[in-house]
Amino acid sequence: MTQASEPGSIPLTPQQAETLETFRRQLFEEGILHDGDSIGTDDRTLLRFLRARKFNLNESKKMIKNCQHWRQTISGVGIDELYKRLDPYDYPGREEVFKSWSMYFHKTDKKGRPLNIQFFGGLNLPELYKHITPEKHWEAIVVNADSLTREVLPAASRAAGHQVEHAFVIVDLKGFGLSQFWQVKSLAQASFQISQDYFPETMGQLAIVNAPSSFTFIWSVIKPWLAKETVEKVDVLGSDYKKVLLELIDAENLPSTLGGNCTCAHAGSCDLSGAGPWMEERLARQAAAKEAEKVDGTGISGSSTPTVVPSETHVDGPAPSDKVVAEGQTNGVAVLQEVA
Repeated sequence: MTQASEPGSIPLTPQQAETLETFRRQLFEEGILHDGDSIGTDDRTLLRFLRARKFNLNESKKMIKNCQHWRQTISGVGIDELYKRLDPYDYPGREEVFKSWSMYFHKTDKKGRPLNIQFFGGLNLPELYKHITPEKHWEAIVVNADSLTREVLPAASRAAGHQVEHAFVIVDLKGFGLSQFWQVKSLAQASFQISQDYFPETMGQLAIVNAPSSFTFIWSVIKPWLAKETVEKVDVLGSDYKKVLLELIDAENLPSTLGGNCTCAHAGSCDLSGAGPWMEERLARQAAAKEAEKVDGTGISGSSTPTVVPSETHVDGPAPSDKVVAEGQTNGVAVLQEVA
């Protein structure tokens, strides 16, 4: 299996460093970027857009400007409000949705990269839409994608003690056939598009396991959707994939359904658990919030149920503080993510 290099570990040339500083200055001067924007204002975020456009300053600026517009207008409320309303780790009907289309972040590989696991074998959109509207399902896909840069990568970086900029995506196609592909084709294409346009350079590797005999045709349809750099990160594996995955992922971090030892028995299953540094941080903040509620400074218990403020998008800042709010996002225990 091809071991993709980590772009974040490649030193910038003097010209690239200068382009980065010019990029940052112009974004702020032109009002495209502002302090505190949830897209992130750190070097790592800006470099994702620069790398996606091969350090072409004008094209990179156009890309991030379009991304900011999308983030401010998605679903008529913007991504920040949508993320409060629809927690990717705990939304109504999530368990039933996952029976038809399971997509989740789960622990990390040996490099510290979060695993983004998606199982398409049970895909059944008519059944799925009995439990969630198509519009809400699309919003769930969107906030799941946003959680990678908003919560998952920052938490993985803090846990690893170094920058973690990419996810390791595993797509399990066991039982997946052409009839299911035609069901999901348009939705998958749209998911690829938002990933390439709005979450660039966040996929390190993509392993497709249990590829069916029909995958040759399926791949011929999907491949033109992808950037050349993305195609180079894809490894198509057959049914004999376990040894390969275990070379890259510790057995205790790999779900048993993929040949590992993890079952997340405490949460019922790996797909619903959200297990990983991001969930550990959520639970720690939730516990701190409950402690703070016991005594609010006057000896009187708080009256509202606190919710966890998501981690900062920045991956190179200090450990997150125990900030909470009394309303907004609910707490819980997780498209095809990034393809550029």
